[in-house]
Amino acid sequence: MKLKKRQKRPALPNTVTELNTEDGSKVYVVGTAHFSDSSKKDVVKTIQEVQPDVVVVELCQYRVSMLKMDEKTLLKEAKEINLEKLQQAIKQNGVMSGLMQMLLLKVSAHITEQLGMAPGGEFREAFKEASKVPFCKFHLGDRPIPVTFKRAIAALSFWQKVKLAWGLCFLSDPISKDDVEKCKQKDLLEQMMAEMIGEFPDLHRTIVSERDIYLTYMLKQAAKQIELPRASENEPRKYIPAVVVGVVGMGHVPGIEKNWNSDLKIQEIMSVPPPSASSKIFKFVLKATVFGLLGYSCYRIGHRTVQFVLSMPATQSYLQRLTEMPQQ
Repeated sequence: MKLKKRQKRPALPNTVTELNTEDGSKVYVVGTAHFSDSSKKDVVKTIQEVQPDVVVVELCQYRVSMLKMDEKTLLKEAKEINLEKLQQAIKQNGVMSGLMQMLLLKVSAHITEQLGMAPGGEFREAFKEASKVPFCKFHLGDRPIPVTFKRAIAALSFWQKVKLAWGLCFLSDPISKDDVEKCKQKDLLEQMMAEMIGEFPDLHRTIVSERDIYLTYMLKQAAKQIELPRASENEPRKYIPAVVVGVVGMGHVPGIEKNWNSDLKIQEIMSVPPPSASSKIFKFVLKATVFGLLGYSCYRIGHRTVQFVLSMPATQSYLQRLTEMPQQ
């Protein structure tokens, strides 16, 4: 049934890039803007037209929960950044990587608040449409986020970390829906990436270029030929080319095209470097700042009030976690 529905010459959106493997499999990469209604429609149309065997999305196991959450819940989650989320991020990724994750979540929350739209709509649409295609598999194609953050932090100098954190903390420029849709224009996107490379080339390498390699590798793995069912064990094995739809941010499409014909090794980009001296210094400064603020509070607001604050379970829990925080 799926083969009958498949269009020989599918009418695809102009955001789709077609790639081919040596054994004849086809991969249709949909380049998307993560806060875009238009991108959702592009994903739906592409999956309906090509009836894929596999759909691969730019998500990892740490972000898979967004696929089954409704828009209202996601909108609320994206806007709420609290102490509990910060503690969870630090516990999962280490001090520096956890703080960086929270800062990037702040950027996402800023866009969410400006547009009133939750991120990742195109991935949820891909998940829904894939479930409607007979025997279609759904793969997570992105590198685990803790690996990406830890490698990104390790690549930056101490002052680069400070500069990046400062810029993210004070992000407040208004963003319109037109701005997001412009991200689907390759020329504008490449200009934005060039500006980023000039300021943080190592950050671009770890967050964009290395993930380009990983995404390409996962798309090629998904595009391996499919073995047809056999009537008996004695019957020879037969294979047919696979059809794959990849759903990725538009910024990754040039890198995927560039790496497509390369022999890719991902072991190196999956390794996590040991904590740098600057990370250890930053952790020490963070602890000193927290305890210093508590000491200043004792001086300013009086002994009794501080005793009450310190006796609260939430304060005691946080101080205990901060004291026992592992060296990462």
